[in-house]
Amino acid sequence: MNTPHHATTALYRIGAVSKTSGIPVSTLRIWETRYGAFSPIKTTGKQRLFAEHDVSKALLLKQLSHAGHAISAVAHLDLEQLRRISNMPHNAHKRLVTPGQPVSLAVVGLSMANRIESTKFAAGLQQHRLKVTNVWMDLDVASKAKLSDAPQVLLIKVNTLQTNVHASIQALIDQHKFAQTIVIYNFAPESVVQAMKFSGVIVRREPISDSELAELLQSVLLADRDHAQQFGTSGAVIAARKYSEETLSRVASISTQVLCECPRHVAELISQLASFEEYSQACLNNSTEDAHLHAYLRSISGSARSLFENALEKIAQHEGIDLREDQRHA
Repeated sequence: MNTPHHATTALYRIGAVSKTSGIPVSTLRIWETRYGAFSPIKTTGKQRLFAEHDVSKALLLKQLSHAGHAISAVAHLDLEQLRRISNMPHNAHKRLVTPGQPVSLAVVGLSMANRIESTKFAAGLQQHRLKVTNVWMDLDVASKAKLSDAPQVLLIKVNTLQTNVHASIQALIDQHKFAQTIVIYNFAPESVVQAMKFSGVIVRREPISDSELAELLQSVLLADRDHAQQFGTSGAVIAARKYSEETLSRVASISTQVLCECPRHVAELISQLASFEEYSQACLNNSTEDAHLHAYLRSISGSARSLFENALEKIAQHEGIDLREDQRHA
């Protein structure tokens, strides 16, 4: 079952797998020879070479082992089966360090999933915890996936970000209604990057360290989840923008019968908060020294922007204003 991936994915020596997963080389060898957990290819020099999905499996086996599962009972299972077991309710209390539900995360790209599921990465997330519910090899596999409950955050790793890739990502977002999407890429035209940012997607170019990636994920979470419901938001993730600058400008220019100018003021506030949100995100990307501060500022401005978008909807209902993006009023 592993053979088809060897030609298209990176291969790792057992020492590299050990370093990534935190599992001693001797333990990996036992899991391989005694329990058949891995099927590495062997070079002419008798070197064991493990595929990326083997690294993912090692991380999951380590997690399940710490949760009390016997390696002999789970070593033969595939990645999808292991993930289902790791996400079962009876395992959740053993994994969560802080009370409250973790933020659910779907990942496109095995190498990115391996980073997210490592102990080293989890240590950089401060009080928040992520639960990886789905991992897809690529966008094509993800597009065919069926989910009963969509994860809150979608994290995608692609090498090249072109117009067709942007279209595939947008189709995936529309299909599953993720609250926030983050795309990590290596190469892309600036026009595509800007188009994705405008549509509410967080876009970041490699190289990005584990600490920077943790900060990036931290910045999409609500600053104070305990009080979120008091302000009309129920999720743990800051929602992407609902309205474009064009729509906000149109609303701000509409004549209103209300004596105050609430539509204009709220539309302008949303625009300003969105601008500051983007500014904080740029600062987060450009500076590692004060990344914590800018992650906090982005989460605050994003939360406020989302709340004012809810307020604009109530005003629009009261005033009969059409907020659909395709409307063109004089």
